[in-house]
Amino acid sequence: MFFLCLLTGTAQEPLFLKGDKVVQFSIGMGSALYTGMNYKTPVPPLSLFLEYGMADEVIDNGSAGLGPYVGYAAYKWDLIDFGWKYSNVILGARGNFHYPLIYDLDTYTGVIMGYNLTTVQEFGSVLPGYEAEADAGGFVWSWFVGGRYYIMENLSITAELGYGISYINVGVAWKL
Repeated sequence: MFFLCLLTGTAQEPLFLKGDKVVQFSIGMGSALYTGMNYKTPVPPLSLFLEYGMADEVIDNGSAGLGPYVGYAAYKWDLIDFGWKYSNVILGARGNFHYPLIYDLDTYTGVIMGYNLTTVQEFGSVLPGYEAEADAGGFVWSWFVGGRYYIMENLSITAELGYGISYINVGVAWKL
């Protein structure tokens, strides 16, 4: 009940509308792909997303956006003198539902669906029985919540929390 009151009682004017175009670049922290001992992240998770406003007045002041997504992350599993290097490229589509909960903050939730192209490379003297496939991957999806705070008319800082290429993403977005 409280959440419903929050949605209806504090809604502001929407900051993302039908026809808007936004390009967003993010750097991730906290791996959602590889965790555990001996994993290192030589390249932090990076993502690029283009969002196009598809609909307005979705559930009152809400709006919906959709667009292509690409993410990249590199990881290394290292045990003394052998291990594997992983490279992940995620290609997909991302959809967002925007709802203005806080004044001057574009708040949203969304999903990413796509394909994870993974390459694996062995290094060092690999022990027998510790063989990795050279390539792997498959269907991936992610759910997240986030916000964009506009520091200028067309430039915002962004933060997202969810399960995807990383648990936390921070970055910048440009409204075209």
